[in-house]
Amino acid sequence: MDVKEIEVKSKALTKAVTSNDTPATIVGILKELQKGVHPTEDLLRTTRIGIIVNKLKQHKSPDVARLAGEIVSKWRSEVNKQKASGAAAAARKSPNGAASPAAATTPSDKTDKPSVPPDKRTWKADGVDINVTGNKVRDSCVGLMYDGLCFTTTEPPKAVLAKATAVEAAAYNVYGPETKEQYRTKIRSLFQNLKNKSNPQLRMRVLTNEVSPEQFVKMSHEELKSAERREEDARIQKENMDKAMVAQAERSISTSLQCGKCGQRKVTYTEAQTRSADEPMTLFCTCMNCGKSWKQ
Repeated sequence: MDVKEIEVKSKALTKAVTSNDTPATIVGILKELQKGVHPTEDLLRTTRIGIIVNKLKQHKSPDVARLAGEIVSKWRSEVNKQKASGAAAAARKSPNGAASPAAATTPSDKTDKPSVPPDKRTWKADGVDINVTGNKVRDSCVGLMYDGLCFTTTEPPKAVLAKATAVEAAAYNVYGPETKEQYRTKIRSLFQNLKNKSNPQLRMRVLTNEVSPEQFVKMSHEELKSAERREEDARIQKENMDKAMVAQAERSISTSLQCGKCGQRKVTYTEAQTRSADEPMTLFCTCMNCGKSWKQ
């Protein structure tokens, strides 16, 4: 695609997003850009297409967010290679402009690009060396972080390993040493959230340093959730709260619950799941003696 064609696709993409078109429509345009754009730094700067596609990494559709992330990673990688090639070519030239015979082109490192499909990537499949800390437990945790970060991405293995190492180091500084259960539990939690197929935005936010390793290891369970999951949890909570407010035909009576106002243990209650599914149920209580109501 030339500049004009890219600008046309850029306008179509922006219109599709602002008009809330279906994810399939947006994915179709992104695939055309993925196939047709041969990125250079000047081209991306002139058309601003990189900025537009990059914003879609936060799209509510996982398919759109994943594809946008792959495209941005690919374009960034190609532009960086072009810069590196230009610098290497300049370095190989002698002062009179001729190529130096002593400067031979070095073979590409096997870790410059993934050798397996994005959804099959692991540190073993990519052939990287995770022995970076000199500690067996910590190196295994670096491997876990690598496996979580590389999943469904096309980022170069070297870049993923560097980020995995930084994340492990940040976790070690906050929750370590490696013998503490808190450190191991946190690493497992981070891995599970990174590997979540429905939350590709989290992987890309960490890989692009939108979220730094230091921020990432301190994020709460709620902050690690995808926007879609948070919306769904809020919807379920609202539905359950609405149901809980409806008068109940029968209420259970407990003598183990105590009224905080009169101290009596004659309390009726109902239960409702007002929080996410993995949270305990909420009790809606009423004292039969003084009528005080509360929830716990």
